[in-house]
Amino acid sequence: MNVILCDSSWDAAWDAFVRARPDASFYHRYGWLRVNTRAFGHPTFAFGAVENGALVGILPVVQVKTPIFGNLGCSMPFVNFGGVVAASPAVELELLAAAEALVARKGLKYLEIRSTRPTARELPTSTRKVSMTIDLTPGADALFAAFKTGHRQEIRRAYKHGLSARTGGVEMLDDFHAILATCWRDLGTPFYRKSYFRMLFAEFGDAIRITMVFSGDTPVAAEMSAFHDGVVEGMWLGTLAEYRRQMAGYVLYWEAIKYACENGHARYHLGRSTADSNAETFKKKWNASATQLYWQYIMPPGQEMPSLNPDSPKYRMAIDLWRRLPVAVTRLVGPSLARGIP
Repeated sequence: MNVILCDSSWDAAWDAFVRARPDASFYHRYGWLRVNTRAFGHPTFAFGAVENGALVGILPVVQVKTPIFGNLGCSMPFVNFGGVVAASPAVELELLAAAEALVARKGLKYLEIRSTRPTARELPTSTRKVSMTIDLTPGADALFAAFKTGHRQEIRRAYKHGLSARTGGVEMLDDFHAILATCWRDLGTPFYRKSYFRMLFAEFGDAIRITMVFSGDTPVAAEMSAFHDGVVEGMWLGTLAEYRRQMAGYVLYWEAIKYACENGHARYHLGRSTADSNAETFKKKWNASATQLYWQYIMPPGQEMPSLNPDSPKYRMAIDLWRRLPVAVTRLVGPSLARGIP
């Protein structure tokens, strides 16, 4: 068994391996490596463990080198998780050894492996993040009936504000990007260029869908999800501030959940949340359960595990400043910053 770097000639075999593995996710598809290079200019490393000419393990890694956080690696940046997928612990250990050699070769401060489980190797680990998941198998009607009475009433009340929703594809991208760019400015976070999302549609096609809520003809809330092997991955979501009192977010969540049920999917990952946060509490209202995520680190000797706390004074000052900028300015400047915030 050898560990190699898989170039694009391996993409079909890579994705076939991902589809065959229940522990793989949409974020493991080879297309993400292409998008990270084309959209952001980041070097990527598709580690593949090969035995008798066939893949028996993969580890996708993206190198993110920016003035803000320095030179680091991540599996996978900008999305909810990535990590190792391997046929055995022995294969996994070989892939991790190759990744460790990459850390030394590229002078990385660390390699962050975002995973749904601990790796086969004991590594420094952060457990601050959880994935909130809804079991869709009962179907939309049963899910709605299982919500608490007050939550059902809130959803019904939201529709009484004259809100409507529909789900589509790349034709909804302009409105989606306008909403999310505003929402992320309000959060104090730079957002990506529209071309990044256009690349995702070009790469993954109908595996990506947008659900959008309208007040009359005005788009007021939107989310983008991906569909992989019966699992829905909620990736980006936002509601314009002036429509939160109308609870447009409730319509958005319910329409996205209902669409996933009606199209035969079994689980809905509502995206990662910080453990014990307000976001986790809100997602639990939809009967989502928390699954621990493991962010593990391969580091050079003597390097401490990173602790990026957005509540620290340094980051809080930058966030507050960003919130005060006009959206037009943040849309112009933000993408150059966002590419360096994994």
